[in-house]
Amino acid sequence: MNVSQLKITLQNNTLVDIAFEIQSSLALVGQSGSGKSLTLKALLGMLPYSMQVELLHDNLFALEAGKSVSLVPQNPFTALSPLTKIKKQFFSDEKRVHDIFKEVGLDIALLERFPPELSGGQLQRVVIAMALEAKPKLLLLDEPTTALDPATRIVVLDLLKQLQKKDNFLMLFVTHDMNSAAHLCQDICVIRDGKVIEHGIMQEVLQNPQKNYTKKLINANFANRKFRE
Repeated sequence: MNVSQLKITLQNNTLVDIAFEIQSSLALVGQSGSGKSLTLKALLGMLPYSMQVELLHDNLFALEAGKSVSLVPQNPFTALSPLTKIKKQFFSDEKRVHDIFKEVGLDIALLERFPPELSGGQLQRVVIAMALEAKPKLLLLDEPTTALDPATRIVVLDLLKQLQKKDNFLMLFVTHDMNSAAHLCQDICVIRDGKVIEHGIMQEVLQNPQKNYTKKLINANFANRKFRE
């Protein structure tokens, strides 16, 4: 999927003006306020009417939230209704839900429970299952592991890689965490103040960053850590 232009303006002020290509899995990395969340909301059609959006892409598929595009949100603890059983938060028939639960490695008995009865890792798997329910062509990931402990974070990232390989969807992973981005994604775009300042193959950018901003992000995330191939 090639996005040749995504421009977001508010009262003649340009907030985001970027282009990017998702060949398989792309990390959009930057600090808070860089434009990452605006980009996600634009792709989902969730920006307020006060913002103007120019979106040009190669039309591989229509960007329809809930159909061709699904979102895995940042915090699984707030993504679900706490007073509703898990099974009632899906829209598909029972067989489809059971199949998705098996895909994400969850026991179907959890469908009879309420969200507060599940661990953070289990809740994130439920949220991933919900995102995959409509068999999307593009999966948007809004820092989906920040609320998880380090061990669970790796398990969830590995699960996403396995699911992508099986179901063949594209992934756009929005994060400020270079370590998680490196673990999950094949390519990277570094965004600052609504502009892409560096992009390329993940491993090449990590090993030879061209911009000081990128170097600072890498150093902040990989201090005293060994990069995982």
